[in-house]
Amino acid sequence: MTKVLTHATIYTGEHEQPVIKDAYIRFDKQIQAIGPMETLVLTAADQVIRADRQVIVPGFIDVHAHGAYGYDTMDGVKDDIINMVHGQITEGITAVFPTTMTQSVEKIANSMRAVNEAAQVEPAIVGVHLEGPFINPHYKGAQPEEYIIAPNYDLVKEWNELSGNRVRLITYAPEQAEALRAFEDYLLAHDIIGSVGHSNATREFLQKESKAAHITHLYNAQRPMSHREPGVTGHAMLEKNIRTELIVDGFHVYPDMVNLAYQLKTAQRIDLITDSMRAKGLGDGVSELGGQTVYVKDKQARLVDGTLAGSVLEFDDAFRNIMAFTGASVPEAIQMASGNQAEEFGLTTKGTLTIGKDADLNVFSADFTRLEATYSLGRHFSKADVKTK
Repeated sequence: MTKVLTHATIYTGEHEQPVIKDAYIRFDKQIQAIGPMETLVLTAADQVIRADRQVIVPGFIDVHAHGAYGYDTMDGVKDDIINMVHGQITEGITAVFPTTMTQSVEKIANSMRAVNEAAQVEPAIVGVHLEGPFINPHYKGAQPEEYIIAPNYDLVKEWNELSGNRVRLITYAPEQAEALRAFEDYLLAHDIIGSVGHSNATREFLQKESKAAHITHLYNAQRPMSHREPGVTGHAMLEKNIRTELIVDGFHVYPDMVNLAYQLKTAQRIDLITDSMRAKGLGDGVSELGGQTVYVKDKQARLVDGTLAGSVLEFDDAFRNIMAFTGASVPEAIQMASGNQAEEFGLTTKGTLTIGKDADLNVFSADFTRLEATYSLGRHFSKADVKTK
């Protein structure tokens, strides 16, 4: 039976017709029809769901998420990764890249096997993000230093193959590589986007030596921008074609600095992410990240020395925050939450609400204060469905 949501305000994510008022959307796994209510013709197969005074937007795409609800990608357990993703869907994420961190070579390999198995069951897993171990110890952030190694062509090849060739994004410090050209050429040849992160690179080095086209969590764990050296952050701001991740929880990046990035990069070059860790959704308390004790209080996750250790940010909050911090319009927030990621990573069936695309959509209250429901490939999820470990 197909579902038809009626009498909603629908933001399509499309430029030509960004919003349809008093609209309907018909779908099963894919979107079958969308338009104003006056054009709706019901069939016997339709399950009608009233969505009066509600707003529908495309499902969100999170390309940087380590864990949530008690689960973590690095645990390397298929069923746990599936449960993690199901929890993430309840906050509006309908496509996700389970993300690794700096750990042993063997542990990363095990996580790749597990993600490969999980992705064959859960279609919301659309890629893998390898964050570390190819980073600079000087900007390790919450990554364990004992496992940091130089960028390695052979290891990326092995891990990508173990994942079922699902690696789509890799964070690394280009200045740490001994054979940067071979490493980056492999990424380009295998449709993997290179991202500068946990890096001490200068702008001059990045301009002359690196082909990276993405910046991991802008501002955080990278050479900062200064008046004599633009650093990684300045390079991101100055290069129009560079895409930048942004953690919009108000803690990783001060709201005014979020607005600065929005003013300089515009909505076209920002990818909202959560960078979430295991403790998301569990409330205040003690958790773990890469074998390190993490303390969660007041929606912040920190190591014992105070270092921010990923986030406990829920994506629907990031969506609200980007509008509150910058004045971005709803269509712009959708672009940063869905459209940019779909375009950047070639997710051709995601990112907009148009006929033939996946039925990935979020249903909000009229003022966006509540996420009422999420549909992932037509499957209904709500925050009441979350199962924590």
